[in-house]
Amino acid sequence: MAKNQMQSMMQGAFVLTAASFAAKLLSAVYRVPFQNLVGDEGFYVYQQIYPIYGLAMTLALSGLPQFISKYVAEQVTPKDQQTAIRKLYPIVLGAGVLLFLLTFLGAEPLAYLMGDRQLSPLIRVVSFTFLFVPILSFYRGSFQGNLLMVPTAVSQVAEQLVRVAVILGGAVAFRQLGLTIYQAGTIAMFGALCGGAVAIMILLYYQNKIHGRRLDLQRTRLFQKWDKPLIRRFLLEGGLISIYSGFLILFQLVDSFLVANALQDGGVLPQAARVTKGVYDRGQPLVQLGLVVAGALSSTFLPALTRYLLGKDRSRFLSTTRIYLRLTASISLAAAVGLALLMPFINFALFKDANGNLPLVIFVFAVFLMGMIQAYQSVAQSQNHFRIPLKAAAWGLLAKAVATWPFTRFLGTAGASWSTLLGLSCTLWYLIGREDAAINAFWREGRFFRKLLRSIGAMILLILLYYLVLVIILDPRTHRLSTLLMAVGGVAVGLTGFIRSAIRNRLFTVREWLLLPFGKKILTFKLRK
Repeated sequence: MAKNQMQSMMQGAFVLTAASFAAKLLSAVYRVPFQNLVGDEGFYVYQQIYPIYGLAMTLALSGLPQFISKYVAEQVTPKDQQTAIRKLYPIVLGAGVLLFLLTFLGAEPLAYLMGDRQLSPLIRVVSFTFLFVPILSFYRGSFQGNLLMVPTAVSQVAEQLVRVAVILGGAVAFRQLGLTIYQAGTIAMFGALCGGAVAIMILLYYQNKIHGRRLDLQRTRLFQKWDKPLIRRFLLEGGLISIYSGFLILFQLVDSFLVANALQDGGVLPQAARVTKGVYDRGQPLVQLGLVVAGALSSTFLPALTRYLLGKDRSRFLSTTRIYLRLTASISLAAAVGLALLMPFINFALFKDANGNLPLVIFVFAVFLMGMIQAYQSVAQSQNHFRIPLKAAAWGLLAKAVATWPFTRFLGTAGASWSTLLGLSCTLWYLIGREDAAINAFWREGRFFRKLLRSIGAMILLILLYYLVLVIILDPRTHRLSTLLMAVGGVAVGLTGFIRSAIRNRLFTVREWLLLPFGKKILTFKLRK
């Protein structure tokens, strides 16, 4: 690969990673004011339907564009690229229309299965997002296949900004105009359509600006004879990327059908079950925030892993993979433990009360499990292994689906959290069991596991001391603002303790520190002391 092309690829990856970070951050943060405005029952209504939107956006943002960009990049000439797009477009369009019809026509049965028939209008509104998937996917995939990441990045951030503005507008209308929680939820789901429309307009603008023409998708023969090997590849590769990009969203979808119903079966009244489910859903944005850094690591390491494999440089592939897994394990475990310890502060500061602390403390350990799953799946993907990760995902989803009802019925939403951890653990266990022993050896390499435990232990000790001082000196839940400041202080204390202990225990090599965000500054600061 030419040097200039490699530089373009790395710059594009950075732009796309930064945009993805901003979009995910925005997608997580807006739920706090939304919950504050509509309450836990209103939050329940939104979160019941969000997984359907989340699946559509996973397809349009990451799953299909990544597959399409890879498929387009394999073609040699622009004419070949156009031919490839015309072969693939009918397949993607057919999938989008089928998902729309299933969701729109099945709105009543889906709402019934969720245990709340009033959700059907929201499901119908959100079903239209599947019609945006083909055009969003193809324009983004075409740009990315030609190493043009800015159009995708701009459309992604703009889409989230517009969607969040409409969602919060609906929440304000709920408070000011006396709307019902279902009407506010319908407006929130309409935000997805507004955001999608804006994203399409931005992509069309860039397409015309850069190429002076559209992709000419309207001339594609939709009812041509489909390429069966291409369909197989689309389902296998595109499906794998989509599943793991939205793996937690699939778990949320299981919760939408089972948690509130299981609570009612256990004797909880319907409204109380909705409120309890809304409290349980507070964990989603917190886990999403915790996974942002792990996702950024995946985007950084995947091109390098693939490059070493293509160059048949097995030794560098193995060493880079072990570095990737060590960094992911350390960051995701530290984030999970820190969130769990600070959850009483975070919950009260962000969501106005301390309800649901125990289920949330359990749930945030999904950050560690999901971070490791993403890492192992990226390693498998870089080696063009697709069936093993698909089987791993299937086992995890099956375990989650089977365990959620009995766990929730007898343990409440703490049981729902345990069922999520069980499902993720099954997926991770399967991935580890099918991976090369030389890769799995990262836990033992240089006594890494022991050093990690010592570093996490130091962080826990400092946070507990910080916690004890605050409880003795003042009531940590007097005012939300002061509690928020205490939570931020706890994050700083925990982060400082973990970094100092990691340096002292030589958890990472100098090279590994330099791969982390601000790693160079951390090392420079330490050397000056």
